[in-house]
Amino acid sequence: MEIQKYFNEHKGTGILATADKEGNVDVAVYASPHIVDDKTIAFIMRLRRSYQNLKSNPKAAYMFIEKTPGYHGVRLYLKKLREETDAQIIRSMRRSHHGGDESPAVVVYFTVEEIRPLTGDQL
Repeated sequence: MEIQKYFNEHKGTGILATADKEGNVDVAVYASPHIVDDKTIAFIMRLRRSYQNLKSNPKAAYMFIEKTPGYHGVRLYLKKLREETDAQIIRSMRRSHHGGDESPAVVVYFTVEEIRPLTGDQL
């Protein structure tokens, strides 16, 4: 699957799931990922629970539900690679530049380990 093409062609809702080292799960609504290449994506993350979970457990899953009739979308299984704290880079990646989104944030990069359809196992 060409991730860049997929996210360019589909609109919808994204949900990021993380868990801490004890297995306590968190889910949060996230925008479409920033695509680095077909194996690497990034999210701008606030310093909240999802980000804190990644400090002790680098694994995450991102579910994207297409804004279409029925149940279409993808599930991306992720592993944290690194993070970027440079404010200039974060600002340049923001898709929305209206006020109110200036609280501390980082860019977290992930390796895409597996891609599955939203339902079932066939793409």
